[in-house]
Amino acid sequence: MSGLTVSNAQIFYDGAVEAVRDVSFRADKAQIVCLLGANGSGKTTLLKAISGVLSPEKGALVSGRIAFDDTDLSTLESDAIVATGVVHVPEGRRLFATLSVEENLIMGGYSLRGAERTRRLAGVYEIFPDLVDHRAKTAGYLSGGQQQMVAIGRALMANPKLLMMDEPSLGLAPKIIEQIFTTIQRLRTQSGISILLVEQNAQLALSIADYGYVMERGRVVFDGAAADLLKSSEIQEFYLGVSAGQERRSLREVKHYRRRKRWLS
Repeated sequence: MSGLTVSNAQIFYDGAVEAVRDVSFRADKAQIVCLLGANGSGKTTLLKAISGVLSPEKGALVSGRIAFDDTDLSTLESDAIVATGVVHVPEGRRLFATLSVEENLIMGGYSLRGAERTRRLAGVYEIFPDLVDHRAKTAGYLSGGQQQMVAIGRALMANPKLLMMDEPSLGLAPKIIEQIFTTIQRLRTQSGISILLVEQNAQLALSIADYGYVMERGRVVFDGAAADLLKSSEIQEFYLGVSAGQERRSLREVKHYRRRKRWLS
């Protein structure tokens, strides 16, 4: 089956700090897969490795393989990775703040010209009609939710087969989060785009995902169908912080619980 395959990935920074250790996972065509875990668990590093943008931070995939539709991504530059259909919406949006909304969108399809560029812009405005009246406005002055729409729209201009999204709900109001996640589901259903989602809101991510992986300290410690993870008492206590008595507990309080050797072997 076509899609993304990460096999035994090991990633270091500065050749000395191990950020990801022996991680394997996959995201098949038209699947929504989420990566869960606390800050510093290696989720964002994996997205950067897949999209080929680790080197400016002195990071490197030192072993393992990252492939998309049987193309080895680890040998490609970031622009060539985008050309394969793998597109990254980074944490914090990372817009060109001094450019207009439409100029930001055009940058996502920088190689497009004429009718094709016009067609893709129209497609983005159809998905995010709120942006139509703001197309000439400076992106840096938009609200957080509008900026997130621009960031996703910019990625869609590249006609992705796999859309990787890093913390799309970060800092947004609940109503906007609902709108963004409804859009994510619609992209998968209507366009057949695969989604790889890094998200701190585990309950929300699992509610729309097909499969989930939980990471800790650079390793996958638990995985399963999203519906099963939502019902799992282990995930409820370990990650969502809910005990058997439905009392909210901190991760620190429960991290010592039944840490099974098979998770970290």
